[in-house]
Amino acid sequence: MRKIIVNILVVGFALAAKAQTINDRAIINNLCGCFKVDFKYAETFAPDTSYKFHKKEEITATAELALPIEVTDKKIVIQHLLIVGETMVVKHWREDWSFENTEIWKYKEDKTWVKESVSNNDVRGKWTQSVWEVADEPRYQGYSQFVNLDNKITWQNTTDAPLPRREYTVRNDYNILNRTNQIQITDSGYVHEQDNRKIIRINGVDKLLVQEKGYNTYKRINDTACNAAKVYWEKNKNYWTRVRSIWGNYLATHNTVKLKNKIDDMMLNDYLNILCRNYLLKKVSETDIDFKIKEEINRFM
Repeated sequence: MRKIIVNILVVGFALAAKAQTINDRAIINNLCGCFKVDFKYAETFAPDTSYKFHKKEEITATAELALPIEVTDKKIVIQHLLIVGETMVVKHWREDWSFENTEIWKYKEDKTWVKESVSNNDVRGKWTQSVWEVADEPRYQGYSQFVNLDNKITWQNTTDAPLPRREYTVRNDYNILNRTNQIQITDSGYVHEQDNRKIIRINGVDKLLVQEKGYNTYKRINDTACNAAKVYWEKNKNYWTRVRSIWGNYLATHNTVKLKNKIDDMMLNDYLNILCRNYLLKKVSETDIDFKIKEEINRFM
C-alpha cells in the first residue's frame, strides 16, 4: 500500500511539473509579438556626494518585433528586431528561455564570461533567460521562477552584465552593471523593470558608483506595424541562423569567452553586418560563408 501511495505521489509531482512548464511557456509567449517600446532610465543614488548624476534617458522606438525563431518543449528563442522610422530594421538583441538549465555563463569583467555549473536543485522549476548581444555574443544570464503575486505574473533575477550600448558609447567610469531584472506580464504586453547598480570592479573588489532605475514598457500594437521586420528576417534569417549555430558550437566546447571590444575602431557586429550584406549580394558563396563567419568571430577572441 505504501509503495502504491509513493508511486501516486511521484506521478502527481511529475504531472504538476509538466503542467507548470506548459503554463510557463504560455507566459513566455506573451513576450512575443509586435510592440511599441518605451525605455526610461534615471540614476537615483550615489554614495559619493560629489558624484554628478547623468541626465535621465527616455527613448521611444517606432516598433519592435519579438519573433519566436526556435521553440521546443524546454527552450524558446526570441529574436528582437527594431524598426526605426518607417522601414529601417535593425537586428536587435536576442533572448533564449531554457527550462531547468544547469549551465550559466557568468560575466566577470573586461568582456570575459566563465561557464559555471548549477545544481539540478537550484534550477528545478525555473527558467533561465539568456540575453545575447546584436552579434549573438554573450551578454548575461539569470534564472528564476515565474510567480503569481496578487494576480501579477512576475519573473525576477539579479546578475552581473557588461555595460549596455546606451552606456559604453558615452562613458567608461564603471565596468559592471549589476542588474536586477523584473519582467511583469500586463494586459497590454509586459514591463521590464530594472534596479541596477553601476559597479567599479578592480581585481575582484567591487565599489558602487551609482544606482539606477530602469522602466521599459512593451505595449502590444497591430502586427502590421512590424511588417518591415518580418520581411527583413525572411531575407536575413539564413545568415543569422548560421551565426547563432557557430556561436552555439563555440560555447559548447569552451569554458571561457574573452572578447576584444573593437578592431580598427569597429565592433564585431559591424563586421558581421558587412559580411551579411556581401552574402546576400552573393559576393560570398554558400561553401565559404560559415568559414568567413568563424573567421570574424575568432578575430575578436
